[in-house]
Amino acid sequence: QVRGLCGTYNWDQQDEFTTPAGDVELGIVAFANKFRVPGTCPAPDPVPLNSCDAFAGHRELVEAACAILLGATFQ
Repeated sequence: QVRGLCGTYNWDQQDEFTTPAGDVELGIVAFANKFRVPGTCPAPDPVPLNSCDAFAGHRELVEAACAILLGATFQ
């Protein structure tokens, strides 16, 4: 059973933003803030950047970093 920033991995998109406390956030920023350690980094802006536009040159890096989600660990 998977929980956390990777979602619940149960094919139900309605519970993908389940927080450590068990509640479900509706927005990505509010969800991500539930995993922040206070004082370690600044809070994100209320409207997140479009990551595809902001990091257009990093496709290969992102695909390599996310490859583990498609590997045996999550089968």
